[in-house]
Amino acid sequence: MQARLIHVICGSTGAGKTTYSLQLGSRLGAVRFSIDEWMSALFWMDTPKPLQPSWSMERVERCFLQIWRVASQVAMHGIPCILDVGCGDAESRQRIYRLATESGLSAQLHWLDVPAQERWRRVEARNAEKGVTYQLPFEVTREMFDFCETMWEPPTDEEMAACDGIRASS
Repeated sequence: MQARLIHVICGSTGAGKTTYSLQLGSRLGAVRFSIDEWMSALFWMDTPKPLQPSWSMERVERCFLQIWRVASQVAMHGIPCILDVGCGDAESRQRIYRLATESGLSAQLHWLDVPAQERWRRVEARNAEKGVTYQLPFEVTREMFDFCETMWEPPTDEEMAACDGIRASS
């Protein structure tokens, strides 16, 4: 039987998580779960104006719980799964590791370690191009980017070692 593996993708805004997840999924024959895609399909059309963080976070949590239910079932059948669900802080990653362990699954961390200046350049390009990785119903402003930077918690060496972590520069 194949390994029951969940690939956890992390990196700050603009690191290339979606692009990396698409490539990894293709290479591994994995099922990819993107929180941005789920939010876009299920909720973004109903976004209140102005955007209310509490409204968004409640729906992000609902999406995450359903993504986890489906991903864990798929992984239990030996099909690798990729979680592109943000994971910008240690607590959210620890939650996934705990859920994986409780489900008899393994989790491997993929950290996209890209300097802030390059990430901002990518965000500006994504805002302008509105291509395949443009999932939000709004452009990410510099103010939003800077705010997200204050919340970003890169994985520690200990976390990387515990999760057989892969550090990529994407």
